Amino acid sequence: MAQDRKDSTGGGDWRHKRRPDEARTGAAEELDARKSAILNAVVTEHVETAQPVGSSHVSAGVGVSSATVRSEMSALERDGFLRQPHTSAGRIPTDRGYRYFVDHLSRPGVLGPVQNRQVRAFYAQVHGEVEEMLERTSRLLAGLTDHVSVVFGHRHDTAAVRSVQIVGIASQVAVLVAVLADGAVEKRTLDLPDEVSSDVLQTVSSHLCQHMVGSTLERATSVPETGEPVVDQVTQIALGALSDLAGAREPVNVFVGGASSMASAFDAVETVRSVLSILEQQLVVVELIEDVLDRGLSVAIGAEHGFEPLAACALVVAPVELNGEELGTIGVLGPTRMNYPRALAAVRLVGEELAERLGRSRSEDLEGSHRGG
Repeated sequence: MAQDRKDSTGGGDWRHKRRPDEARTGAAEELDARKSAILNAVVTEHVETAQPVGSSHVSAGVGVSSATVRSEMSALERDGFLRQPHTSAGRIPTDRGYRYFVDHLSRPGVLGPVQNRQVRAFYAQVHGEVEEMLERTSRLLAGLTDHVSVVFGHRHDTAAVRSVQIVGIASQVAVLVAVLADGAVEKRTLDLPDEVSSDVLQTVSSHLCQHMVGSTLERATSVPETGEPVVDQVTQIALGALSDLAGAREPVNVFVGGASSMASAFDAVETVRSVLSILEQQLVVVELIEDVLDRGLSVAIGAEHGFEPLAACALVVAPVELNGEELGTIGVLGPTRMNYPRALAAVRLVGEELAERLGRSRSEDLEGSHRGG
């Protein structure tokens, strides 16, 4: 599972991976160069105009006659890559056509220089807690793509512990600082029964790190005794605080940006209502996106995500990773008539910048805690 998710980011194979059912149906079959060029032209034009595409719009771009284009478009329709919504109209892509287009992109697209500067300037200046940063990221991503954005961090109790530090702040009071792999810095005040030296606190900190780093918070409360009474007593107090911390975990917060764009994305009012209703169900959204990533996808088109109420939608998703650790997930949700290169580029760039900013935020918070001690 971890390998699948890693491969689906911008740094690996960001395209769809063939599944066993596709081997049977031929969904990933190769088209010849001319059919591929015609399908690419139809997808590009339809994404831009939202209208059926006729042969005359395609012929000049691919360098063949309109008659030849019509013949090839008919063949693409028979093979399920295009469909003709009306008898006298041109063709539009099917989900299979969009899938072929995405799988054969030479790269995931690039954002313009203005948008690149906008993203980097945003993360150079943004401050605040992790939740605030994720919420603001959702608005940024929605603005870049003109689609609904979904951003969420992982539950803290499933995040690995990166470090534990106990800092004395008074004769019988200390602060425990736990830094988690998802970027969160958790702090708890410890009431000590007697005055404890800074050397003892440092020993306890080292002992906790030795046995907790790399484990999740909910599983990191089993630490052996050292045989030193004062160290073991403070260790048990710290473990009690960590246990309370793990038990107090709240469900992951999902931040949705640009929901108003749904109204202009679909012609059918019922589709808009259905999508907006789903977006209000945070657990459903999280499970849907995590399932897409677990199947090794970065793009799920139409019925590929297996969720019928969103059959008219496409998802472009990626985990937010720093040094191999997953800090959260971002994605965009829009109609299947999506500008996939732009969406892929936006998700990749925002994911990279967000991961770096979360890493800096974690370091800044930890340094601030140490200075406070």
